[in-house]
Amino acid sequence: MSTPIGPNTVLPAVREPVSLRTEDGLTLVGELALPADRPPRATLVCLHPLPTHGGMMDSHLLRKAAWRLPALAGFAVLRFNTRGTASAAGRSEGEFEAAAGEGHDLAAALAFTQDRGLPEVWLFGWSFGTDLALLHGVHPAVRGAVLVAPPLRWSTPAALARWTASGLPVTCLVPELDDHLRPAQARARFAPLAQARVVALPGAKHLLVGQADVVLDQLVGVVAPEVPTPLPRQWAGSR
Repeated sequence: MSTPIGPNTVLPAVREPVSLRTEDGLTLVGELALPADRPPRATLVCLHPLPTHGGMMDSHLLRKAAWRLPALAGFAVLRFNTRGTASAAGRSEGEFEAAAGEGHDLAAALAFTQDRGLPEVWLFGWSFGTDLALLHGVHPAVRGAVLVAPPLRWSTPAALARWTASGLPVTCLVPELDDHLRPAQARARFAPLAQARVVALPGAKHLLVGQADVVLDQLVGVVAPEVPTPLPRQWAGSR
């Protein structure tokens, strides 16, 4: 008998708390979720929204990615709190550094994926997390980025130029009714990043309330196009 996959559904995975150590000496709180029944086909490194406005590793899109995608898509999902950010898992050391020092945090997460031998690493950033991806995410381990509701608040022309030079694919999921950057504006602002693809999310706002299914379908379609989407909305297995 199958049951609907709802906002609080946690599907099977092997989940473990992790600690990330940055080059500037901080310990960050995180969690790795792995498929319970197979090796991962790809890896998501999740970058959360602005911590000064409540963003953290449990922000709902990232939490749902970790709860669903190991089972539904075979993904490994790494979430962590950037410096000074707290969630139910604990507080990472340090203080908020406006997307500068957080580059060390992303570097620590990427080093962790390499130490663990995790495959096909993609960045999955939301809001502030998209700035971190653009500023600090060009890395030999990274295969591309999916950016949700990018405000382009801290991202510089130089950062966009680095991504362009890398040739790595970038997909921007932009809410139609976003408070910061709407689809037409995003197409203009991302024009210097030649390979960026802007996808409008009709009717959505910056917080993506009620839009998790749409975002996760788009994410999986980019990272692993061989996985059928839309993803299942019912779960027939054990939980």
